[in-house]
Amino acid sequence: MPELFLALSPQDWQAIQLTLKLCLYTTLILLLLGTPLAWWLSLSQSKLRTAIQAIVALPLVLPPTVLGFYLLLLLGPHGAVGSTLEQLGFTHLAFSFSGILIGSVIYSLPFTVQPLLESFRRMGPRPLEVAATLGASKLDQLFSVVLPLCRGGFIVAATLTFAHTLGEFGVILMLGGSIPGETQVLSVLIYDHTEAMNYAQAHQLSLGLLIAAFVVLFIVYGLNRRFERGTV
Repeated sequence: MPELFLALSPQDWQAIQLTLKLCLYTTLILLLLGTPLAWWLSLSQSKLRTAIQAIVALPLVLPPTVLGFYLLLLLGPHGAVGSTLEQLGFTHLAFSFSGILIGSVIYSLPFTVQPLLESFRRMGPRPLEVAATLGASKLDQLFSVVLPLCRGGFIVAATLTFAHTLGEFGVILMLGGSIPGETQVLSVLIYDHTEAMNYAQAHQLSLGLLIAAFVVLFIVYGLNRRFERGTV
């Protein structure tokens, strides 16, 4: 294993750092955005609820290249968002870290929302009703009731989101291309190494991702068993 890391080139390390940065940012953003969305879905009786759930789940069935293509059109220089940004004096978001971050957030959305939604549904409204009768504010209810009772859902959501972002390829390649230090994450670099017939480097990076994916899944299933037994 030490030889695996010693053989990595500066370009490989740069891609690893960029990938971890993307995973961390995506996970934090989705926890902030996905928590209120999952909470609303767990309680709402709105007619829009089914449509919102379908939109959230779209990345699970939609080919990543399709999502990446439409995001490229939207965020590129001729798209609605990209052209507006350029008119305001900014640059468009295609082929940039900000662009692949947006794509990653959208593509990993269901991996955050679904575990949180199931966790909120299992908790139900009763604990909050009891807390409210005791005079707890909304903020107190969040930190004293929701987070402790649903901590398993938050851990699983964060872990799955991080792991899913780690292996993203199609959306990032379509939207960001392969720019070292900007959009060239590990999955894209593995593709570049393979295309250049540099199989040794591709193998090293692929093995690292394989090990990382196994460790993440092992943690998720281990946590799920502990949650089911009520030991976490």
